[in-house]
Amino acid sequence: MAGDMLELDELWSFVGSKANARWVWIARCRQTRQIVAFFVGDRSVESARSLRERLPPEERCRATRSDFWLADEGVFPKRTHRSCGKAQGETNHGERWNGTLRQRPGRFVRKTLSFSKCERMHDLALGLFIHEYNQQLII
Repeated sequence: MAGDMLELDELWSFVGSKANARWVWIARCRQTRQIVAFFVGDRSVESARSLRERLPPEERCRATRSDFWLADEGVFPKRTHRSCGKAQGETNHGERWNGTLRQRPGRFVRKTLSFSKCERMHDLALGLFIHEYNQQLII
């Protein structure tokens, strides 16, 4: 869809203990409100690159907005990407989605007894949540 935009953001989580940090990277379509791609890794340029590679081909030419995390700036094309502060409101919906993720599946709550004990289950639970979230927006 012409003129549509992707909001990029990352969210801290953990597996087993807080020392084993895992970062959930998302690309959220502003128009459809769906998560079009996600990646779980660290906060490196390689993780940002992995998120970009997971974007469907038709989404890779979209304008992107993110916070001032340097990894995004090095991976997403300068002609379509812009880093923005929270006050500009360009990433508000992506930030709000992070709040939704923290509210619903127990393993993503900051202080929880239902944390993930293995990375595979952590990633599967996230993928299932995103699938169900996106399906609710279609109906």
